[in-house]
Amino acid sequence: MSIAKRTLGTKNQTLYNSKFILVCLGSLFFSASYNMLIPELPSYLSGLGGAEYIGLIIALFTLTAGLSRPFSGKLTDTIGRKPVMLIGALVCVVCGGLYPVLTSVYGFLLLRLFHGFSTGFTPTAASTFVSDVVPANRLGEAMGIQGIAFSTGLALGPALGSMIKLHFSFEVLFYSSSLMALLATGLLMNLKETLMAKQTFRPQLLRISKADILAKEAFPAAIITFLAYVAFGVILTLIPDWTGIVGFANKGIFFVVFTLTSLLVRVVAGKLSDLYGRTKVILIGLLLLCAGLIMIGAWNVPTGFLAGAGVYGLGMGIVSPGINAWTIDLSKPGQKGKAIATMFIALEAGIGLGALLSGWYYQEMPNRIPITLYVSAGLSFLGILYLLFRAKRKTTKLNSQLPLI
Repeated sequence: MSIAKRTLGTKNQTLYNSKFILVCLGSLFFSASYNMLIPELPSYLSGLGGAEYIGLIIALFTLTAGLSRPFSGKLTDTIGRKPVMLIGALVCVVCGGLYPVLTSVYGFLLLRLFHGFSTGFTPTAASTFVSDVVPANRLGEAMGIQGIAFSTGLALGPALGSMIKLHFSFEVLFYSSSLMALLATGLLMNLKETLMAKQTFRPQLLRISKADILAKEAFPAAIITFLAYVAFGVILTLIPDWTGIVGFANKGIFFVVFTLTSLLVRVVAGKLSDLYGRTKVILIGLLLLCAGLIMIGAWNVPTGFLAGAGVYGLGMGIVSPGINAWTIDLSKPGQKGKAIATMFIALEAGIGLGALLSGWYYQEMPNRIPITLYVSAGLSFLGILYLLFRAKRKTTKLNSQLPLI
């Protein structure tokens, strides 16, 4: 199907249809299920005797998430969106129940490796599903709304997880995570498949060729994603400790403020990207990311910390829906899952690298945290330079094609 026909076929659809609402709710509970563990995992691993492996908490998770993206992208475009979403949700259900059982350091790290398959599958298929069921001319807006649902889980999860740990135990926290994922599974089960030319699963579909791994057409969006999300890996790894140093007992407070400000702009940012173009909106978001990261590192008092979290959240709320919609725009017909998987591979690579290097450099020395935040801001600034260079090159190419008068 051509892009023109695909657009014509979805232009008059209602944005707030039942499929869209269900996938948004499923995204909320799915996101909450694994994010509610994040603020408490560093202290949990330290209690097991693995303080030196704190950087691996996020790095191992993102490693398998990234490695599974080519498979999830191919399966999303072949066996369907729904089964791929369910695979990821069920992984979270299983892992939540296994954390209290595998109580050695290496058992924990192995489980983090397995847990990463969840985000390797569900978000890829969910974003593709959204693009199937919303009007094409409101895709940026729809991605913003779905991002609100996902980010609500991102905010509520850590805050709820820290509260559960403060009043109960790690075991209750892990089982609560599993229950949250089970709720997500129930919601996603009620979705109707949107892939028309669906294939029956067969082992041959797990064979990945070079052509299946990356969608070259999505590279521009993937580059920006990588540069922007290195900082998020740093945030996930170091902010729980930085929160305590600044003076907050609840280690999820950063994620609450970050996500609330992100929610404020997602729909508006998505609409603006539909009207004025993806890259113009993404540029604004990257500038705010840089400012927020510098504020968090330099202004290490409660008010400054929260202000920095808010500005960083605004930046992520603008960048995320713009990148997601831009990736769909760049995709080839029939290969949306592959393009989205490529973007998510870059996302996981950025988060994983940020987590691994920041955890390695930190070594429980608080004075090193601001430095990692400043370096992360520098990488986001490289994203700005890349977009400006790309825009200039595109303008030069267009001018060279104009007829001489």
